Parts: sequence; C-alpha cells; structure tokens
Amino acid sequence: MNKKTTDSVMEDIVSLAKRRGFIFQGSEIYGGLAGTWDYGPFGLTLKNNIKNLWWKRFVEDREDMYGIDAAILMNQKVWQATGHVGGFADPLVECKNCNSRFRADQIGALIEKDKSWQLPDSCPNCKKFAWSPVKQFNMMFETHVGAVQDDNSVSYLRPETAQGMFVNYKNIIDTFHPKLPFGMAQIGKAFRNEIAPRDFTFRAREFEQMEIEYLIKPPKGDEWVPLFDKFKDEMVAFSKEIGLDENHIHPIEIAEADRAFYSKRTIDIEFDFPFGQKELYGLAYRTDYDLKKQGEFSGVALDYYDEETKERFVPHCIEPSFGLDRTVLAVLTDAYRADEMDGEKRVYLKFSPKVAPVKIAVFPLLRNKPELVAKAREIYQVLKKEFGAVEFDDNGNIGKRYRRQDEIGTPYCVTIDFETIEEGKGVTIRDRDSGKQERLAEKDLVTFIKGKL
Repeated sequence: MNKKTTDSVMEDIVSLAKRRGFIFQGSEIYGGLAGTWDYGPFGLTLKNNIKNLWWKRFVEDREDMYGIDAAILMNQKVWQATGHVGGFADPLVECKNCNSRFRADQIGALIEKDKSWQLPDSCPNCKKFAWSPVKQFNMMFETHVGAVQDDNSVSYLRPETAQGMFVNYKNIIDTFHPKLPFGMAQIGKAFRNEIAPRDFTFRAREFEQMEIEYLIKPPKGDEWVPLFDKFKDEMVAFSKEIGLDENHIHPIEIAEADRAFYSKRTIDIEFDFPFGQKELYGLAYRTDYDLKKQGEFSGVALDYYDEETKERFVPHCIEPSFGLDRTVLAVLTDAYRADEMDGEKRVYLKFSPKVAPVKIAVFPLLRNKPELVAKAREIYQVLKKEFGAVEFDDNGNIGKRYRRQDEIGTPYCVTIDFETIEEGKGVTIRDRDSGKQERLAEKDLVTFIKGKL
C-alpha cells in the first residue's frame, strides 16, 4: 500500500467503494441515515461470495450442522430471558454545549473504585468542557407488533442472531433427532442502535452475522478445550481462504474480567484495519447459559436425553461468530493497492479469485469493428456459461478498461484482437497483479482459467 495517512487510505477506500458500485451510503439522496449502508452490485456479489464460502466450509462440508433462518422479530420474552431488555446498554454522555453524544467507554475511562467516569477535558467535537452525567443507553430498536400498541405488543429488532437458534433448539431435536455434538448455523441481520456508528461499515446500526451455536455434552473438566481450539483454527483458516493476510490476523485471549459473565472462555480474532487492530470474529464458550434461560422463561424443557447413557441434561455451547459486514470491509482494505504500471499510477483490488465479484472480463480490442465484437461476444458467452461471474466491456480504450477492471479486482482480462480472427492466433489474457499478457489458443482458454481460479 502506498504511504498515506490512515484517514486518507480509508477515504480512498470509501471513495472507490462508491465509485465502483461496492457500497453506498444508506438513503443517500435524503442526506443519508447514519450507521446504514447499501451494497451495490459488486459489493453484494463480494458479500455473497464470502457467505457461500462460509456456508460451504462450516455447514455443507460437515455432517453435524443444521441451517436455521430465524425471524428478525421475536417474542419480547426472548430478550427478557437473556437480560437484553434490562441490561443491553452502553454508557452515554452528551456535550451540553454542542449536544454531541459519545460512548463514555470510548472517550473516557471507568474508575473501578467508585464506578465513576473520567472524561476528557474537552468535547472532541466543539472542544468545550460541558459534560452531562453518564447514563445507560439501551441499544435495542423497539417496535410494536399488531394494531394495538401496549406493553404486550412490544417487540425488538433482534440485537444478535444467536437466540434465534437457541429458541429453535427443541425444533431441531424433535425433527432431526441429532446426536451430540451438533451445531446450528445461521446467516442473518441484526440491529443495534449504536450511539456513535463509525469507521465506514465497521460499526453500523444494521449488520449481518454468520454464527454457529455448537452444542456439546456438559464437559468434565477441560474436555471442551480441544474442540474450542479446533474452531479457532478453522476461523483463522477461513480468514485466509477469503484472501486475508495471515499477518493481519490476531487471535486475542480475553481476560476473565473483560468477558461476558456467561462466557468461560472468549477469543477475539482481531484484524489490522487502517484505523487500528479491531475485532473481526469472536469465539466464546457460553456454557449452558442460553438454553437454561430460555427454558426457564418459556417453561419448556430445553434439555437433551442421551439414549446411550440414559442421562438428561442441558447441553453446553461453543459459539463461533463472524461479522459479515466487517469481513467485507477487511477483504476490501486488505486487497487495496496503489502502485505504478507502464509509467502511470493505478489503484487495484488484489482480491482472491474465490471472492472477486468479477472473475474474468472480455474485451473486443475496438468496439466499432463488428467482427471483433461478434467474436468477443462468442467467447464471452462460453466463459459466462462456465464461470458465471464474467463481464463484457467495450467502453473506452483498452487501457481504461484494464484500469477499470483493476479497480473492481478482476483477476483476468481476455482481449480479442485482429490476430484472433484473421490469423487464428488465439486471444490475449492479462493478469491483474503483474499486468503481464500472454497469448493463448482459444481452445485452451477455459482449461487455463480453471487452473488459475
């Protein structure tokens, strides 16, 4: 990456994401809505490619996973059971001069002795010192279900996807009769009314999660540790599969004082974003907390009967959790490059071919030569049928087309020229990273690209 400040690198990435149809500001024509983002054609394809790789690795390639797609709106008792209604809050402080709001834990420090907050000497926005008292701010979006709005109609946009799986545990048991250990997996939206959304899509109010709730017998001693560590290794392996630099991935053991109260062990897998090393994924041993709580509040027994041992017990849970939007951002920032080629500055995205929104672009050398366009269309249709994510591009000169494809991360460009149609010398194929071009027989094109992808 070229030598720029962190802020300018992020500005460049945000600009490229909009310019090339990856990510747009939500509700932009109305001035936007903070903490919301819309995915354009290339961003959506990038996101779906990551989803599909995740689903294949953690669900389809295993025999012990069951997919779930739970509703976003759930009975309010779900969130009362977990403590979200009463305790899912961040410390909020407001500047009385400019009315800017901040999370106290992000701009100040909690003094453990008396649980008071030490705040900065001035507001980061207006530079004045006029803080309101710190108060707790519940981050759930509240809504009402049905025609009558009263206490019984209250629901919430779910702040996490995990509970949708826990409340479906009995359905999976009754329908599929799985043997422990087994997991439930889900990809879905979650919502948090963040006080201060920031860092592009990193901290947003609407986001998508890829999660597993993996259920095991109540372990004796540290029996759960090897399985926990295996999931950690799988999470790191997945990050490398989607093209993240392993030197930018950092599994961090979370101290007991900093873990959620129900977690016996937590590892955050952090990533080197341009704005700092931040959490990308999380892995937690949640014990039997969630199933016990949902069982208590619902009055439904959420236990498991072991046919072999004739024991009845509540399973324990290991939870690998992946932020999908953060993963897209990590892939974008890790792929971002700026260099010089043929004496010109260029920007390109060095995507792994597995996640690249467009795998191949096909060009006729000139758009005003019908014979070139016809041949290019013919080859395009062959590649489109074989690889799917193929783009036809005849707009502008060939150099501009290369630069445009570089900016969206297309690994290979195929050009049809006069030697293709007049001399039968095949096509040229260009590598995104090196800019190197080689001529290839038309009959060998599909096999060659398969080997590369």
